[in-house]
Amino acid sequence: MGVLEAVGVSKSTLYQWIKDGHFVAPVRLGPRAVAWRSDDVDAWMASRQPARTDAGQNHVSA
Repeated sequence: MGVLEAVGVSKSTLYQWIKDGHFVAPVRLGPRAVAWRSDDVDAWMASRQPARTDAGQNHVSA
C-alpha cells in the first residue's frame, strides 16, 4: 500500500501538508523519486487516531 492510499488524501493535499509541517517529509531516492519511512508514517497515523471513549455505551452505576 502506498502512502496516498494509507493516508487517504490526494497527492496535492499530501504535499501541502508536508509544506505546512503537518506530515512527515519524504526521503529523496533520486531526482524524481521519493519514499517515506514506514515507521514515520505509522507514527504519524498513530498520532492522528482519535481518542477512544466509552461514549454511546450505557453504563449502570451502583
